[in-house]
Amino acid sequence: MTTILAIESSCDETAAAVIRDGRETLSNVVTSQIPEHRLYGGVVPEIASRLHAEAISAVTRQALDDAGLTLADLDAIAVTAYPGLIGSLLVGVNFAKGLALSTGLPLIPVHHLRGHVAANYLAHPSLQPPFLCLVVSGGHTHLMEVSDYTTFRILGRTRDDAAGECFDKTARAMGMPYPGGKALDERAESGNPHAFSLPHPKVEGSPYDFSFSGLKTAVLNLLHNASQKGESVCIEDVCASLRFTVAELLTEKTVAAAAATGRQTVVLAGGVSANSELRRQMQQACAERGLSLFMPPLPLCGDNAAMIGAQGYYEWIAGRAADMSLNAAATASIEEC
Repeated sequence: MTTILAIESSCDETAAAVIRDGRETLSNVVTSQIPEHRLYGGVVPEIASRLHAEAISAVTRQALDDAGLTLADLDAIAVTAYPGLIGSLLVGVNFAKGLALSTGLPLIPVHHLRGHVAANYLAHPSLQPPFLCLVVSGGHTHLMEVSDYTTFRILGRTRDDAAGECFDKTARAMGMPYPGGKALDERAESGNPHAFSLPHPKVEGSPYDFSFSGLKTAVLNLLHNASQKGESVCIEDVCASLRFTVAELLTEKTVAAAAATGRQTVVLAGGVSANSELRRQMQQACAERGLSLFMPPLPLCGDNAAMIGAQGYYEWIAGRAADMSLNAAATASIEEC
């Protein structure tokens, strides 16, 4: 058995977890910074890194206590090294390096998006590569082939805004609190998804790439034009129409890529995988085409350390440990890490 302590601090959650053999969660502790960042309508990087520094020791200690283990019981330490907010990443990486140096344990760097994919391994013991995966979050939208646990090939990605960014920015324009995507999803439940006809952007020559900037602009223009004319719009209908369109774009390209590659298994991952309309549309589309669909449970959709420990196990098996020269990086390709 391989027991890994994992640390995640890429954005605005300080998290630690203890994972066994990449599949079993012994503990999973997450401290969110949402209340602090809500004051500013979004994540403030300098505040985020400072709050990580304040919380990381206690969160790690809690994860070990919850698992009933000590540092002496561990086999390795995994940490999110990239991508993310550089100040936040540095807190986690340097803390993990300190633990590895003081204990002599191997240090395993993990790509944050690979971790989101691996959240599904914790929830679905039968899931194994190869499969097609859609990772959607506030900063990323990737459609990928996952050939094995550490081999990824990007088929398509966003050319501008990510899907979650589109949700967050339009929600903020409608006066919703941070995090906007969750608030928009809740308001959309009581709206008419066909109330407004919104554009379906395409990227010429790249059938699996996404573009959400124009869709975001269309919603902002809709709101602005109504305001200029002194007219009111039903916010619930706007939310429902936007949510439906984004989910439709994501789902259509995913099932098209599955057909083109011959993959029979589809995996959904990332923070936006919690979106209720996306989950509904993806379930329906996969069922109609006889595809197997795996989605993380809601607690594993957002950033957490359990997913980092799960992927860390497979990185460790592949021999991808690091030395004390490991540094954080704000950007990094999921294919090359």
